[in-house]
Amino acid sequence: MAKSYPVEFRMRAIALVCAGKSIAETAQELGLSRACLYLWVNQDRIDHGQAPGLTSKEHAELASARRRIRELEMEIEIIRRASGIFKELNPSPKGSSR
Repeated sequence: MAKSYPVEFRMRAIALVCAGKSIAETAQELGLSRACLYLWVNQDRIDHGQAPGLTSKEHAELASARRRIRELEMEIEIIRRASGIFKELNPSPKGSSR
């Protein structure tokens, strides 16, 4: 599992890169991988409208919506199964002509 860093730490690292320090140098000083720091800097550029892509807020909303869709799909499946069981246990009171 990926290590989680505090927001303040991320902002400080991004600020160092924006101030002119190289990603490699900053990552080494802070004990990060270059790839990790690059992703943080890139996401910051997206969040500030300097690069195309999903902002952090949009990404969170999309993840939340996908999670809710999965929950609703599971609820629908449960209702379908329960409906099938109910039909088996309670046949039509008038009888079925089919």
